[in-house]
Amino acid sequence: MTLFTALLVLLAERLFKLGEHWHLDHRLEALFRRVRHFSLLHTLLMTALAMAATFLILRALSGLLFNVPLLVVWILLGLLCIGAGKVRLHYHAYLKAAARDDAHARDAMASELTLIHGVPPECDEREYLRELQNGLLWINYRFYLAPLFWFIVGGPWGPVTLVGYAFLRAWQSWLARYQTPHQRVQSGIDGVLHVVDWLPVRLVGVVYALIGHGEKALPAWFASLGDRHTAQYQVLSYLAQLSLAREPHVDKVETPKAAVLMAKKTSLAVVVVVALLTIYGALM
Repeated sequence: MTLFTALLVLLAERLFKLGEHWHLDHRLEALFRRVRHFSLLHTLLMTALAMAATFLILRALSGLLFNVPLLVVWILLGLLCIGAGKVRLHYHAYLKAAARDDAHARDAMASELTLIHGVPPECDEREYLRELQNGLLWINYRFYLAPLFWFIVGGPWGPVTLVGYAFLRAWQSWLARYQTPHQRVQSGIDGVLHVVDWLPVRLVGVVYALIGHGEKALPAWFASLGDRHTAQYQVLSYLAQLSLAREPHVDKVETPKAAVLMAKKTSLAVVVVVALLTIYGALM
């Protein structure tokens, strides 16, 4: 049921371009606004409660009416947790602003697309566009590939691990957008996600290496296997940039498009591999 649900969710998300109302990040904002205390323990407790609530719902529906309600809940949770939602609108708004040379609107949308890690101050145009590429690749990872990974790893309880990751992602995004850097540090969210993202980043990184400039990216990927300290964003960005080395765009429109194309190829490759492994496992 995991593969079927994942494929159905990805198909629906692509076809219907679901907006922020079908996005867990948006739904959780009302809860996050009530938070007045920021600590690692609080972050872990909130995440555990979200996962426990999901577990109890799945447990209650298991075996009911031939598991039809359970399947519906799986699909709904997948739609809430997998997909970029409003971020896709920011990307298209950036392209329109860049095409008409509206620097103010372009910078505003670039800030949205690089919300989590930002763009270094006083960087030149090439560095600016490279960081924009990295931001888009990270968005694809956070909203598609990492949730898909935790959904599949969870097996029969995939929605539980999926909700856990999506909750952490939403909490980090909300802190980055509305709170101070100090409060974000107090929450410990970056450290938690550093651990949670370690394995899926390496798995996605090897896909980037294989579909891109592999002779440079593969050695860097092997080196990353022993790296426990570098930020996962930097690891993934470095591997992706090596894979994009054959397409050194410096155009403000074509550069982000190259990153999105690479992200789409990676997502397709991951889905195909997961499907083949699932079919192979079912036949064995």
